[in-house]
Amino acid sequence: MFRSLNTPALWAVTLSAAGVLMVTMGARQSLGLFLAPLNTSTALGIASISLAMAVGQFMWGAVQPIAGAVADRYGPRRVLLGGLVLLALGSAVTPFMNSTWGLIFSLGLLSAIGSGSGSFSVLIGAASKRLPLEARGAASGIINAGGSFGQFVFAPVLQKLIQAIGWMGAMWALAAATLAALPLVGIVSQPVDPHHHAVAGADPGLRRSVGDALADRSYLLLNAGFFTCGFHIAFLVTHLPGEVNLCGLPPAVASWSLAIIGLANIFGSLFAGACVARYRSKNILACMYGSRALLIALYLAAPHTDLTFYLFAAGLGFTWLATVPPTAAIVGKLFGVRYLGTLFGLTLLSHQIGGFLGAWLGGLSITRFGDYTWMWYADMALAGMAALVNLPIREAPVLAPAAA
Repeated sequence: MFRSLNTPALWAVTLSAAGVLMVTMGARQSLGLFLAPLNTSTALGIASISLAMAVGQFMWGAVQPIAGAVADRYGPRRVLLGGLVLLALGSAVTPFMNSTWGLIFSLGLLSAIGSGSGSFSVLIGAASKRLPLEARGAASGIINAGGSFGQFVFAPVLQKLIQAIGWMGAMWALAAATLAALPLVGIVSQPVDPHHHAVAGADPGLRRSVGDALADRSYLLLNAGFFTCGFHIAFLVTHLPGEVNLCGLPPAVASWSLAIIGLANIFGSLFAGACVARYRSKNILACMYGSRALLIALYLAAPHTDLTFYLFAAGLGFTWLATVPPTAAIVGKLFGVRYLGTLFGLTLLSHQIGGFLGAWLGGLSITRFGDYTWMWYADMALAGMAALVNLPIREAPVLAPAAA
């Protein structure tokens, strides 16, 4: 799998992009740990705080095509630098917010726009333009694994910081950790090698490329499946701590479950990156979404103990964000890499519309019904449908490498 990354320069770009994603995704995927402390401190209510986090889920996706388009046009350097600074600023000012609108501003806008500007669409798009074709599948798996490693590291560390120095101190520590990633931006943004960025045929332009994508049935089906992925992930990262609390288990079970999800997805992302080079990406996605529906059914039938949560987290974690490499691969196959940041950004927007609903409806469910039962059923049904809608996607068979 890694033979295609055969020079130090290729590894440097790939690992630096993974490092930036480790910070932006580690910060974003751990925000659910702050929900209960924020509620205790501000008395705003779970539904109001969930709304702020749901706005953040949507804005993280809404900024992706914009950030991708700017990076495609002007290069990723300024986009990544601005994103990291905004993410740090959003974390730093959150402790000073004591209203729903204040949290929407800090978490829903500043932090979300910042993390979205330093996320998949810009990083995978930037790396794809700087890597040869044969290295892109492996690189996307490694970059994606960086985001998962961030969740594995940030979740237990932030939980310990919340317990040791309070949620405000943990937020300020998060801001400092974000700024520490700034030196990596220069490596990700190094000049493009024209031999790796060759484009067959004439450049149709950004507007034409977006129009062609939005008229393509396969692209729309891909977006529909990714919508479900966003619903699923946002619901869990926001409300898994609340589910653990409902089961009478200590908060550490939630933080370690999130960490296990991140750890398992490191392996899942690397596995997905390898599979992209061997199998049709649409079939990989169908298997991933179908497995989620099965895992949720098993979770609902099992006793809700520490071990159940850890096993559930490991199973879900293997496919958690491992959907990104095959999804990005399909976009690249359909439309090329010239505007990959923009087109994959639009796919991530669909992902985060689902994310908004997953975070927000989870808050409404716990407020109105006292538990998340109906959310689990909805999540399971959506995962099953996502598995089915990926199957008709137009994708040529993957050809085996020619023998030497």
